[in-house]
Order: sequence, then C-alpha cells, then structure tokens
Amino acid sequence: GVSREEDETIRTRFDTQARAAAQEILANSEIANRIARLPFRRGTRILAVGDSITDDLQSWAEILRHVLAIARPDDDLTVINAGLSAHTSAMILRRWPSLLAPAPDWIICGLGGNDVTRIAGDKPQVSLSESVANLGELRRIAAQRTAAQWTWLTPVPVDEERAAANPGFQYGSSSWRNTDITALADAVRDLDDPVVDLVDVFGVPAHPDLQGVDGVHPSLAGQQRIVTALVETLTA
Repeated sequence: GVSREEDETIRTRFDTQARAAAQEILANSEIANRIARLPFRRGTRILAVGDSITDDLQSWAEILRHVLAIARPDDDLTVINAGLSAHTSAMILRRWPSLLAPAPDWIICGLGGNDVTRIAGDKPQVSLSESVANLGELRRIAAQRTAAQWTWLTPVPVDEERAAANPGFQYGSSSWRNTDITALADAVRDLDDPVVDLVDVFGVPAHPDLQGVDGVHPSLAGQQRIVTALVETLTA
C-alpha cells in the first residue's frame, strides 16, 4: 500500500540503521580485531540461510554485510541474504539447489524457528527428527555441489508471553515453546561444523532487550549479538 518512493525510503532507513549497528559493533576493539581475523579470503561469497530472522532488513546478515564492508573494504567480501520469511527447513530444502548457484565459499545456516511453530494445536510444523534430517540433507547437498565451509546457528529462544499476546500470532493461531526450541538446539549442537549457540546468547526465556516486541523476532540489539557471537565462534 505504499508508493515505490516510500518503499525506497523505508528500505534506506533500515539499511542506514543496520550500518549504524555495524559501526557500534566495530567500536569494540576486541571484536574489531576478531573481525580482522575472520577466516574469509579475498573475494569470499558468504551465503546466509534462514527464515524471517535472517530475511529482516536489519538482520544479522545485513549487519554482517556492513561490518565486513567497513572493516575489510579491500577484501571484496559478499554476503548474500538468502533468508526466506515463514520458511521451514523442509521448504528451504525444496529450494536448496537453486540457492547454491553460483556456489558460495561459506554457508551460515540458521533454520528451525518455523519448524517448531505450532499452528492451532500441539503439533510443531516439522517434527524434531524430520528437522534434523532436513538439516543433514542441506549439508550433504551443499558438500556435494560446493566446497563451502559451513557454520550453524541454533534457533533463537522466544518470549512466550509476548508471542502469545501478539495480535498477528493470535490471528494466525501460531505459538512457540522454548522446550521445542532448546530440543532442536541440542540436536544442532550434535551436528558437524562450528555451531553458534544462540540459546546461550539469548537465554531462556530470551532476554527482553534482545527479543523484539512480538517475542519471536530479535530486536536490533539481539541481531547485533548474533553477529558478535558468530564472530567469536569463527575466531575462537
């Protein structure tokens, strides 16, 4: 319902705020030094895979893009935001081959928040065993088709009370339980490759400053913490 000019203004504002968030991260000298040591060679293509937490115009992927552009401008590093709102691991799996062309050098995968969503009942959209199988298939196909290095992000804990009170989630009869989220996070920790533990970062329930007003999508501060945790994991 907005004009093209209004849409562009909104997107520019979000991008400006994502860049400001990146500059705040770089103001921390310890994190800035770690960013300089991130194992990304010149010309690296980084594929960010996820749901609405990644798809967000102020997401960790967008902030990371700005962080790398500011801190390492000569390295020609590219972050491709392949986040798809409302997508489960099964839905991403269906699209997966097309997302791998051209082949990325790194893949950072944060899926599962929609797998554990319960719609008008007690059944998650995707069972735990199927989620784990889907994630394994994503990894297998990527290894078959690319030489990309891989990093996992665990799902993000929610504020169940905020989510339950949100009109949009009430309308869609959508709900979340942190027990489902932590169970999937436990399974992700058992996968190969580095894991960024966002359960540890956000806490259970999620810290109110890190979780957004709807209780499910991180605040800008929460998105910054995801970037910081990713940098710390990859430079540990």
